[in-house]
Amino acid sequence: MSRYRNALPQLSGGFFLADGGIETDLIFNHGIEIREFAAHTLLADPSGREAMAGYFREFLALAGEQEVGFILDSQTWKTHSHWADDLGADEADLRAANKDSIEFIAGLRDEYSSNSRPIVLNGIMGPRGDSYAPDVEVAAHEAEDYHAQQIAWLAETQVDMVTGTTYTQADEAIGLVRAARAAGLPVVISFTVETDGTLPTGQPLGEAIELVDEATDSAAAYFVVNCAHPDHFFHVMDGNGWTRRVRGIRCNASRLSHAELDACETLDPGDPEELASQYVELRKRMPWINILGGCCGTDLRHIAAIAGSLSG
Repeated sequence: MSRYRNALPQLSGGFFLADGGIETDLIFNHGIEIREFAAHTLLADPSGREAMAGYFREFLALAGEQEVGFILDSQTWKTHSHWADDLGADEADLRAANKDSIEFIAGLRDEYSSNSRPIVLNGIMGPRGDSYAPDVEVAAHEAEDYHAQQIAWLAETQVDMVTGTTYTQADEAIGLVRAARAAGLPVVISFTVETDGTLPTGQPLGEAIELVDEATDSAAAYFVVNCAHPDHFFHVMDGNGWTRRVRGIRCNASRLSHAELDACETLDPGDPEELASQYVELRKRMPWINILGGCCGTDLRHIAAIAGSLSG
């Protein structure tokens, strides 16, 4: 049974942490190979499963120590049919992977049931295509039909919500929101932006959020921005209008562009303390932002610094 599907606790205020960049942390900091950059592939191997469990346990323990909530993500970013050939998977494999990933994070939530604040199970859904360099436009009706399959798989589990993560197009986000609404699942859209604060398609972030809300009667629970450094988009967050729909940020540690990150063979971890100070400054302008995590290049050090700065 889902615990928070009918009432997401993060909408009522209070801080919620999220983890960092799981793939970059495990690959670069722990030397763990992740096939096709698809973290769910680790679940089939006992050592890979334990490595991921150890990764999340540190963040869950931090949330417990700080007495804040936690958004616990599934490893389902690539468990949809666009990646089936690359993964050598069929429909049954993908459905099973979605189910296994939610069971995995539900077990971790049970381990940390003594945490004083809620732990929300979040089903991650990646876009149809490359998040760094989208090569095709996805119409809203096509996206609704396409993403309905993975949403149906996730709706059968204990998941509390779904999040379209690293989305690059407003129309695809519209389709995802409509499909999730039809399935009765709370949905969040997390857009990514380039160094100038626009989506990879060139669309301004604010325009994309407004279009999604207009086309769906504001059905998304809220919006997040991820996979970009604060310098890339904080300048467009003025605390007015559409920015009030943004409740979460999950920034990269690096100031590099998506293209530069894609070509990197070493990790750029940035400066955890600087990143934390930038989060604090944004919170001064937009105090309703209460979901804070990281993305590429971030790890426990960054999230601990963020949590410490905000509690201080």
